[in-house]
Amino acid sequence: MPARPGPSVPSEAVVSEHARGSGAPPGGTARGTPGGPAGAAASAPDVVRLKRGVVWYRSWRLYAGAAVALAVYVYGWQVTQIRLGELWRGAYLIAPFASALASPDVLVRDNPTVRVAAPFYYGGESPPAAAAAPGPVLRLSRSSGAIGDRITATGQGFPPDRSGMLWWENQIGQRQQLMAVRTDRGGRFGAAFTAPEVQGTHNLVSAEIVAGTGPLRLSPTFFVVLNRMVETVFLALMGTTMGVLFAVPCSFLGAKNLTGHIPGGPAVYALTRTVFNVTRSIEALVLAIIFTVWVGLGPFAGVLALGVHSIASLGKLYSEAIESIDTGPIEAIVATGASTLQVVRYGVVPQIVPQFIAFTIYRWDINVRFSTVIGFVGGGGIGFVLQQYINLLQWRQAATALWMIAIVVAAMDYASAVVRERVV
Repeated sequence: MPARPGPSVPSEAVVSEHARGSGAPPGGTARGTPGGPAGAAASAPDVVRLKRGVVWYRSWRLYAGAAVALAVYVYGWQVTQIRLGELWRGAYLIAPFASALASPDVLVRDNPTVRVAAPFYYGGESPPAAAAAPGPVLRLSRSSGAIGDRITATGQGFPPDRSGMLWWENQIGQRQQLMAVRTDRGGRFGAAFTAPEVQGTHNLVSAEIVAGTGPLRLSPTFFVVLNRMVETVFLALMGTTMGVLFAVPCSFLGAKNLTGHIPGGPAVYALTRTVFNVTRSIEALVLAIIFTVWVGLGPFAGVLALGVHSIASLGKLYSEAIESIDTGPIEAIVATGASTLQVVRYGVVPQIVPQFIAFTIYRWDINVRFSTVIGFVGGGGIGFVLQQYINLLQWRQAATALWMIAIVVAAMDYASAVVRERVV
């Protein structure tokens, strides 16, 4: 009779590799070698392992996938116009703001100043002579002239060893800094400057010298920023409240385990979830622009934007919390013949209240951060004044607003974490 074929033998290359690793001759019949049936069965996993270990880096799919990924990132680099060199070339533009972060406009001093002015006319007309008066005096080397003339200002009788500033003021009240000055021990100073190009012919040159050092007090910027920050917090609170009032009842309609057993329930579920997803996909900033056009500038537009966005976000979270509840209590209550409202009241609500509270507090925390930028599009809050400070290049005032935002957001995050820990 012809011999029965033995078990399949791996290829010669793989067998040789396995033999070198095990120390057995390629054609041997020793235990654990490929020569016998037992050896073939024992070596099969090793053969697979060797094939996987050797072949994975030779797969064309790996290189094709890497090429596609590289092409995607190269195209994305071009589309987003990433230019790393601009980080260094434009660093000097942000330097004033970076330094202002270290010295925000929070505390100021009411330093008393001494101000004395002297007239200067353009066009050859001379001002009338001023009567001598006791106290500090400011004299100009000439009282009339033309734009570009060199003028020397001399002061005496001022507080000694004090700094100050020379100002040029035209006849309509516009002021321009000329130069900084400092008095000597005798209360005198001298400074030369060029007559600037301004409107009008009748001008004043004034010297303002700091006479002393007053006490520290909170700056007007601090109170403006604080008032806007309070408005921001309550803007987030009202938006969150609006979201909760509408999201709670809608969330029960968006829970499949509750609506799946009532007539028309699947359609109600699909419609509710669609509304949640569509509304949630529109960013709160875009909603703020829409409501600003609708109801005008102010915090009311911000409340509506945050409220609508919160309805969708909280509705989705609430619905998923309802769908993840334990079905045991619900089945027990249904077995007693309870109505749908009774099932919700006694089987669902007790399980979801802690999660609802946690989600609500977390959403308020998110809305506080959202509301800081809502003001950039006219939605009220601290973002409105922050945009004004940045546009006017008032970096110290902008730094005050940023520090206030950071402190309040950190405090809200800590408070919400404590509340969630105690409630949940």
